[in-house]
Amino acid sequence: MADDKVAAPAGDATGEAARHATARSARASALLHDYVELIADLLESTGEARPTDIARRLGVSHATAIKAIARLKREGLAHSKPYRGVFLTAEGQALAAEVKARHRVVVDVLLALGVPPEVAEMDAEGIEHHVSEATLAAFERFLGRARTPD
Repeated sequence: MADDKVAAPAGDATGEAARHATARSARASALLHDYVELIADLLESTGEARPTDIARRLGVSHATAIKAIARLKREGLAHSKPYRGVFLTAEGQALAAEVKARHRVVVDVLLALGVPPEVAEMDAEGIEHHVSEATLAAFERFLGRARTPD
């Protein structure tokens, strides 16, 4: 759907390239974000996050979940214990909290705009990974929330 694409002003190839690079980076980070968020949810609700449960909840194969968990470990976001599943490091826990907060803000904005709750939750899964800090701050102002400094 090339007609849907918004073109950068003529001569702004650098700006367009930067926007595409940002989008690619967000897509790459989205996977890690989904995994740390789910692991945190599983640990909170059941006390454990087994690769089998992670794969089932994300709708991916066990092998895919194992590869993603290995990446989380390499990036210092998770660790595992034999026969006990996956746990988040302090850095992984902080990222999970940040991702959950971003998700909540996006859902709340969509709900405020009249989007049905089920649709707001589903749409937020994609939007939360791509929304900039500036847009997120605007969402929070729209909702009447004060933003806590980093």
